[in-house]
Amino acid sequence: MHPLLLENQQRVTRRQLFGAAGQGIGGLALASLLGQQSAQAGQIGLPNMPHFAPKAKRVVCLWQGGGPSHVDLYDPKPMLQKMAGQDIPESVRGTTRLSTMSSNYAKWPITPPIKPFKRYGKCGTELSSMLPNIGSIADDICVVRSMNTEAVNHAPGVTYFMTGAQVPGRPSLGAWLSYGLGCDSSDLPAFVAMTSSDKGKTCGQLFFDYYWGSGFLPSRYQGVRFRNVGDPVPYLDNPPGMDRNQRRVLLDDIRAMNEAHLSEYADPEIDTRISQYEMAYRMQASVPDLLDFSKEPKHVLDRYGPDVLVKGTFANNCLIARRLLERGVRFVQCMHAGWDQHNNLFTQLEAQCQDTDAPSAALVMDLKERGLIDDTLVIWGGEFGRTPFGQGDPAKPNGRDHFGRAYSMWLAGAGVKKGSTFGETDDFAWNIARDPVHIHDMQATIMHLCGINHEALTYRYQGRQFRLTDVHGHVMKGMLA
Repeated sequence: MHPLLLENQQRVTRRQLFGAAGQGIGGLALASLLGQQSAQAGQIGLPNMPHFAPKAKRVVCLWQGGGPSHVDLYDPKPMLQKMAGQDIPESVRGTTRLSTMSSNYAKWPITPPIKPFKRYGKCGTELSSMLPNIGSIADDICVVRSMNTEAVNHAPGVTYFMTGAQVPGRPSLGAWLSYGLGCDSSDLPAFVAMTSSDKGKTCGQLFFDYYWGSGFLPSRYQGVRFRNVGDPVPYLDNPPGMDRNQRRVLLDDIRAMNEAHLSEYADPEIDTRISQYEMAYRMQASVPDLLDFSKEPKHVLDRYGPDVLVKGTFANNCLIARRLLERGVRFVQCMHAGWDQHNNLFTQLEAQCQDTDAPSAALVMDLKERGLIDDTLVIWGGEFGRTPFGQGDPAKPNGRDHFGRAYSMWLAGAGVKKGSTFGETDDFAWNIARDPVHIHDMQATIMHLCGINHEALTYRYQGRQFRLTDVHGHVMKGMLA
């Protein structure tokens, strides 16, 4: 060995000293385990997982950012039409927490749905006439009309659903599922996130990385975001002058160095680095095929609407989601902004429905035709609903504020009771009258459908065992087939 190299190896930094000293036999065992996982591209889950036979092998979350109005879309209330313009009674309002935009109102003018409801399917579920395509799959979905959350603002509300806490820093739902269950795909990530927005860009909410982050879990479990512009995943292409074989040789040398470092320190982030280099190499071949729509039948493309081939649209992302799911990706998160109708309820809500209605239904129909719906869970919803009273001029309201006390979502697919509704609100769509479903209850139910006991999938951090549902949550068996 060269004398200078030997001298360099004999120098030990303070960090290296403590890292090596704290390793011990347990660290060596961890390094061995992580090395095995790296060899399998980081796609395997925890031992003894799932806890029981899962109904859902994969999940897609169609997130409608901004708060879709349950009053206008999913929860028909004749009383709102009958009492239009009158104040919501104080006996109904009680001490409900509202946002600062409306908490000090002196008037609470009832604003009925802007479009009529219709009965759809053999089940006869009432949905807004603005959702004809979702109505066409009414016999395949379960509409939950009794969701509730403490959050009254967007970012805390989204964070609450995705991570189980209103404050950022905890692992997201997709990260928990990737950590526990791994993934069936060897050449695509276990967890993919995509974002889009309404055409008019009327919604000011941002989609933060921690909505699909890994929190305190190793970063290998965070979602891989597919971008709307340029290459969907940066840096997949080889640098100029380097072919695929040269790239393989370079990665092998980098891997050898990283594995040597891993065996010394057993740092999970080193294992993440190894697995992500390998995943990127395989994605060089898998992503172009994933995004090649040339063989998609025209009638399938037409289902998703006119924007299906427009990159970055909700329709395009839904089509990509289906292709990801059929290739074995565990969790796909399609996040679409534009539902925040504070002052444009009568002009924007219907346009937003037109952008999202067909793609949402098309995804369910696509999965059904391919025999995937029976073991795929589809989730559609947002962080909260909208107020039954109007915002703006009390004499002529033009919007609705945030409302978390009661709102709606829907589920379809694996283990879900088809053609059903679950839960009920009062005559004003304000208070829950039957079968409340808290955020943590929905999380527990989703994990149950994936074969996970939500109380048993934990991760030790800062001296305590954390789980997605914190110390709450019950499986809502009435929603299940």
